[in-house]
Amino acid sequence: MGWAGWRYKSSSPSTSLHPAGQGEGGSCRMRPLGLSLGLALLCLLSTKAEDPGAAGLDKNKVAGQWHIVALASDSESYLQKKDELKMAMAKIVVLGEGDLKISFAIPTPEGCKKFESLYKQTGIPGQYYSTDRGNKTVQVVDTDGKTYAVVFATRVKAGKPLHMLRLYSRTREVSPEITAQFKKLAKEKSFTDEMIRMLPRQEECSLDEV
Repeated sequence: MGWAGWRYKSSSPSTSLHPAGQGEGGSCRMRPLGLSLGLALLCLLSTKAEDPGAAGLDKNKVAGQWHIVALASDSESYLQKKDELKMAMAKIVVLGEGDLKISFAIPTPEGCKKFESLYKQTGIPGQYYSTDRGNKTVQVVDTDGKTYAVVFATRVKAGKPLHMLRLYSRTREVSPEITAQFKKLAKEKSFTDEMIRMLPRQEECSLDEV
C-alpha cells in the first residue's frame, strides 16, 4: 500500500490532540490519514512558541510549495515501508475564507500519487481539520514562520488515535540544526530512532501537473 493508505499512531496517548483543542501540555498530534501531508503544512499557520495554539502567522507566508523531508511514526505499516519512502511535495493555496487547499505529490512504490484536500479552521489559531479521507486535526510543534515547520497530525480510525510527526521545508536540504531539532522533538514524543526517517531526494514525482 502506498503512502496514501498508511496510518499512524503515537505512543503518548495522554497528549493526543482533539479536533477542537490541544493535548496535555500543549503538545500537537498529527494524525495523517494516508500521507496526510497537508496536516502538517496547515500547522505552519501557528507561531513558534511554547503554546502551539498562539497567534497565527500571516497566511500568505504559508502559501506556495513545500517539501516533506522527514517523518516519525510508530505505525506498523509505516515501519514496514519507511525505507522505501522518498521526499514528497505539497502546495498550499489560501482560500478566501482562510481555509486551505493542499495539493500533494507523493512518490510510492506503486508510482507518483497526486491528490488534493481541503482543510478548515477549527476556531483555534493555527489549528485546522479535514474530513477528506477521514477526520484529521493538525497544529504546529515548531516553526521559524517561513522556512520550515515541524507538526503533529492526529486522526482517529476505528476508535483509535493515530499520529505522525513531519518536517516541512521550503528547500530540499535542511540544516543540521533543524534536523537535530526535529529528532529531538520526535524523541520527546516517544518516537525511537527506528521510527524516524530522513527522506532521500527524488525528482520523478512533482507538483508540476497538479
